[in-house]
Amino acid sequence: MSSALLHFGERRRQWLLGLALGHVLPSWARGETRIHRVGPGGRFCCLQEAIRAASSGDTVEIHPGEYRGQVAVVDVPHLTIRGLGSGAVLHADGRHAEGKAMLVVRGDVVLENLEFRGARVPAGNGAGIRFERGRLVVRRCRFFDNEMGILTANEADMMLDMVDCEFGAAPRHEGLLHHLLYVGAIGAFSIQGSRFSGGWRGHLLKSRALHNRVLNNRLDDSPSGEASYELEFPNGGHNIAVGNVIAQSARTQNPDLLSMGAEARNGMTGSLVLENNTFINAAGPNSRFVQVWAERLAGEVPVRMVNNRFVGPGQLHLPTPWDGGGNRRLALDGSHSPPD
Repeated sequence: MSSALLHFGERRRQWLLGLALGHVLPSWARGETRIHRVGPGGRFCCLQEAIRAASSGDTVEIHPGEYRGQVAVVDVPHLTIRGLGSGAVLHADGRHAEGKAMLVVRGDVVLENLEFRGARVPAGNGAGIRFERGRLVVRRCRFFDNEMGILTANEADMMLDMVDCEFGAAPRHEGLLHHLLYVGAIGAFSIQGSRFSGGWRGHLLKSRALHNRVLNNRLDDSPSGEASYELEFPNGGHNIAVGNVIAQSARTQNPDLLSMGAEARNGMTGSLVLENNTFINAAGPNSRFVQVWAERLAGEVPVRMVNNRFVGPGQLHLPTPWDGGGNRRLALDGSHSPPD
């Protein structure tokens, strides 16, 4: 008997055995997906009901429009939740899931074309999304007027990937610092093509992840934002920032635009690559474009800084020696200073 026939016979035996035992492969393993629609014309009026009906590998589609009080726990693995057309706008309207967020996400999930507004919880850190386990991919989503845009847990095997998102309009009420995006001590974080503005006291982007990639984003708090840091890696970590615009307003709550290692402890390490970024400082001359707290990090802290532009007054606080070239200083009026 040929090896192909033997292989077929074994597969058939396993299939029959699975039927006898009542085993059913999940839809994602069979290459099948089901679509569950929420909103006018859809089967579900409530997002949480659609999630409960879904299986691993399914997609929940939300028709365009405004949805109020739609909060949910997302714990179905390999699930995609997608806003159709111009997108689904989710308003918290005083509601929250588990006292944490509008969406609490556990598992490998993809979120696309959704807008989150007005997250509030009694603890003061209500998030559009609370990400607690697995890998989360967020594409073309928007976050406005939330106590936290996204807030994550601190598990080393978690990953967060974001593309073409927008964050803004931090609420101006007392309480915890309202970071537009707060990534905990997870394994890896990446963000590209995204926009941040309108901070207040909290940071535009704060990440404690071990590995960070920040590519081609605009973190611009001018002209009237009052954020603290525009970009912070408080634990150190291994960080690559390429092609970003990072701008600080004259009303900033902290003089540093990018800070790394300010809260490092217990042997935390760090490295930093900055290439082709534009830093713009509208605050005073005591501001620091880049502040690396090398004395708080363990071992050498390699820094490579190439072809960046530093616009306005300000300083660089870097460990020496650092590697690089092609960096330029410019005044706010565009006049040039000698290259570094």
